[in-house]
Amino acid sequence: MLIDSHCHLLDERLNAEEEIARMPQDGLFAVVENGFDLASSYRASALAEGHEGVYCAVGCHPEEAAGFEKGHIDEYLALAALPKTVAVGEIGLDYCYEIAPRNVQKDVFIAQLEMAHRAKKPVNLHIRDAYGDAFAILSECRQLLKNGVLMHCYGGSREMVERFGEFDAYFAFGGVITFKNAKKDEIVRAVPKDRLLAETDCPYMTPVPFRGQVNRPAYVRYVVEKMAEILGISAEEAAKLTAENARRYYGF
Repeated sequence: MLIDSHCHLLDERLNAEEEIARMPQDGLFAVVENGFDLASSYRASALAEGHEGVYCAVGCHPEEAAGFEKGHIDEYLALAALPKTVAVGEIGLDYCYEIAPRNVQKDVFIAQLEMAHRAKKPVNLHIRDAYGDAFAILSECRQLLKNGVLMHCYGGSREMVERFGEFDAYFAFGGVITFKNAKKDEIVRAVPKDRLLAETDCPYMTPVPFRGQVNRPAYVRYVVEKMAEILGISAEEAAKLTAENARRYYGF
């Protein structure tokens, strides 16, 4: 059985109810819906609470950091305490488009690491063009990382795999590894096998052979198959490996 460790079923390009109904025939054991601000975190929580096999992470994406308020923390903590909430996420740093000022992103990132520590939940990290600053913050906040760290949609270098390994981090890969010129094989192989997860980040990052279309949780199969090819194992072994790792990390 497959696990999509990071998705956005509530995006308007998808029909969440249809995707969830298809999970058994798509070979999906579970999916993890991720919030990107307070409102989407409430929606993610409601979706998870209402469906078997659906879990959620709650948090404020770095591009939404300017809208984060200290008063939101108690609301996030209440959501994090619910049975189907398995992580705080997606949180982190994104310097690609500078939608939120860097200093604001850093402050909100640290506040949410503290929040996750209070909630005793792992953190799902969105890091883009900011691996150096992210590593520095995680190093300073090492005492807040006891419940787990996941590098969602990992796009860093092989060297940074080793550095984030200092935090016993997990690494999730999505459709990008299937792209012809992705050059991710060496990086995937650099991750310890017991720290590898598969994801879609749907509706984004659609893998080959559906690149250019809307991504779906079912397409995590193609990510897993590419991982298997890279690692020199069977698709069944890769599916079992990534599912077991996701269940260990998330605790379901």
